[in-house]
Amino acid sequence: MDAPTSTSTTSTSTTSTSTGAPRLDELPLPQRRPAFEALMTGLPVPDDVTATPTTLGGVPAYDVVLAGSGDATVLHLHGGAYVMGSARAAVRTAALLARQAGARAVALDYRLAPEHPHPAALEDALAGYRALLDSGVAAERLVLTGESAGGGLVLATLVAAVRAGLPVPAAAVVLSPWTDLTLSGASYVARQGLDPVLRTASIARDAIAYAADRRADPLVSPLLADLRGLPPLLVQVGSAEILLDDATQLAARAAEADVPVQLEVYPGATHVFQHGADGSGGTADEALARVGAFVRRLLPGEPLQRLG
Repeated sequence: MDAPTSTSTTSTSTTSTSTGAPRLDELPLPQRRPAFEALMTGLPVPDDVTATPTTLGGVPAYDVVLAGSGDATVLHLHGGAYVMGSARAAVRTAALLARQAGARAVALDYRLAPEHPHPAALEDALAGYRALLDSGVAAERLVLTGESAGGGLVLATLVAAVRAGLPVPAAAVVLSPWTDLTLSGASYVARQGLDPVLRTASIARDAIAYAADRRADPLVSPLLADLRGLPPLLVQVGSAEILLDDATQLAARAAEADVPVQLEVYPGATHVFQHGADGSGGTADEALARVGAFVRRLLPGEPLQRLG
């Protein structure tokens, strides 16, 4: 397991401003959603990225194409605690990850709670995955990626795919994954004073909105699932996150299930710090480069030249 030592970090913050404005997670959900959307869509998308609305398996999505991308495909599942976020807001993240794989990406607009609680998001993700396979995308040229809740949903989708007898992709990459909606990890308490993005009280509220009394279901909390048969996993997390244990315990459980797993804990980094990638060579850029090295090693055929 690799443990990067770089400490310089940038994150997408949801903390209150110096003017005393409330934190994003303190807002009622009807206000939180547009605020989160504005935050994510305000991040710059590279000029060579084209994002087109589409559908995948009947689910709204964005087709994300980069100049010079190869024939591999990234299926990306966005974050937002299962109650916020969208494929449109995830275009930049999907593009950053796809660039590292030399691939195109599809960002999926799975349904959100509380209007659509579990298993709606999982049904949509699995439908999108099936649709890619049915369209002729070879599983060995397919990578699943996700951040935060989207990372947990990637893992739940893979568990469901194995149960259904579907072929698994070449690899999966999860950034700060939310894998345990029962909030059993010690880091939910120990790291609360360090994490400027997430708070245990608000994430507990979102867990109930998504899964109510089914939070211990392995397809809600994949940390509790049988992980045998999953493809190679890359797990990246910051040491300042309340989700630290969700990531480290997932890696341990995957290793116990004989799943090849690479865990990277970035000292001092915060939740989905990769959003801060700006080409300056900082921690976020380093982490994305390591995503590229991991994915390209697992995609079959000729080594892909890194784009950009």
